[in-house]
Amino acid sequence: MDCQMKIKELREMTGMNRKEFCAYFGIPYRTVTEWELDNRHAPEYVLRLLEYYIRAEHLEKNKV
Repeated sequence: MDCQMKIKELREMTGMNRKEFCAYFGIPYRTVTEWELDNRHAPEYVLRLLEYYIRAEHLEKNKV
């Protein structure tokens, strides 16, 4: 799965909008926007860490 799809899936999994997701995880809004627009790519380890944290902290609202 590419970065664009994965980051959007993770964000939607939490039920947060982009602004809430960025504030919660401390990621700049523009960075997440660029990831979701496929203009930039998050390192694979960042995506894995986000997914791990979301699952470990039971932040999942919607199963994707």
